[in-house]
Amino acid sequence: MSEPWLQDACSLVDAFRAGELSPAEAVQAVLDAAEASDLNAICHVDAENALAAARTADVSKPFGGVPFAVKELEPVEGWPFPRGSKLLEGATGPFTTVHVERIRDRGGAIPVVQTTSSEFGLVGYTHTLLHGTTRNPWDPARTPGGSSGGTAAAVAGGVVPIGTGTDGGGSIRIPAGYTGLVGIKTSFRTIPFAPMAQIEPLHSTVGCLSRSVRDTARWLDVANGAHPRDPFSLPRVEGFEAGLGSHELAGLRVAVLPDFGGAVVHPDVVAGIEDAAAALIAAAGMRRVDVDFTVPDMAAVWSGASLPTMWHGMHAYWPQIRELLTDEVAALMARSETFTIADAAAVDPLRKQLNESFADLFESVDLVLAATNPDDAYPAEGPSPVRVGDVDVEGAGNTGRLTMGMNITGVPAISVPAGLSPRGMPIGLQIVGPRHSDALLLSVAALFERERPWPLVAPSARAR
Repeated sequence: MSEPWLQDACSLVDAFRAGELSPAEAVQAVLDAAEASDLNAICHVDAENALAAARTADVSKPFGGVPFAVKELEPVEGWPFPRGSKLLEGATGPFTTVHVERIRDRGGAIPVVQTTSSEFGLVGYTHTLLHGTTRNPWDPARTPGGSSGGTAAAVAGGVVPIGTGTDGGGSIRIPAGYTGLVGIKTSFRTIPFAPMAQIEPLHSTVGCLSRSVRDTARWLDVANGAHPRDPFSLPRVEGFEAGLGSHELAGLRVAVLPDFGGAVVHPDVVAGIEDAAAALIAAAGMRRVDVDFTVPDMAAVWSGASLPTMWHGMHAYWPQIRELLTDEVAALMARSETFTIADAAAVDPLRKQLNESFADLFESVDLVLAATNPDDAYPAEGPSPVRVGDVDVEGAGNTGRLTMGMNITGVPAISVPAGLSPRGMPIGLQIVGPRHSDALLLSVAALFERERPWPLVAPSARAR
């Protein structure tokens, strides 16, 4: 197989089984690409162990021999584990997550590189004092998003075919939208979040950023299923990949809400989402339904989950550690100082209100189509935009109106490439469904992929 860096992961498996390419050659291609890349997406390389694993790879497994990236927020035993922060520089992973273990052991994939994250995964672009600025392969002056920006840049930039991400408020979908990839936030705990702390990730999920819908479906086949160290994890479901295209889509009720009932979205993005939605609805024979939906304010709910965790982890060293933190994370830490029991008590009614709003919405419709991001990618160094077009916005909170609600309510959402903005940057279409409709979302995404094929990598990767 020529140019393996341009393929999706499933194509690599097919090539391995056909004898057209070896896992060792694929791993070496990743190592070479990582060394040559100027995206600053890679923060650790495990060449020796990866090449050794490639020599004995079992290509009969679902991802047998496929090299993959691991986001630095997910520990791998013995790898660095700084979580994007100078505060934790020198830390190493005390264990390997169940998620990574399953992809490696059950799936047969090979962890080769670690990818950059925003500091503690708390902002939507990937610039840290520890690693510097991670760049978008579609335009290096712009961000690949965050917090899974390193994985997104590496996959879209032709460095590695697939990699892990985490999504606590949009951190898989936001980068997928900015870099032209597929990124799913599954129904809450479809994939176990173990053996991590149980309080911290009550709205977090783990998953992948990939180049194709089938790669994502196969990833879920390998990674999903209950685990005793995650009390919230769901029973195993079979057949995500086999079920692609098997769902009856004709007649499904679809709401098209580019702003998801509350975000300020650039008119160019609105136009792109409307165009993509019209094409998808026509191809599937679905029925567009008008709904009156306004998403409640989610910032307080997100803060209620995040600020106590920050305070617990860092208050003993605050404010002495201020200079070790990025400005936005330091500002969040300062806010945590004034977070009270009354603030915490107010969170649950807000969460209930949001859940009721989503429940009402999905009684009226089967799916929602929305923008993944308010605009195309902004400058790589940040900060989060405070203006969209001619309208002032609340920075990261505006983007959060498109993505956070799915985390708080536990519903699934997948971002797929919808096309390009007038500036030639990717726009993401977000497909959202009720809880446990992950397989349906994958089928809808696969249909859109067939109708509107997208480039698997950025033009800069094809030019290698």
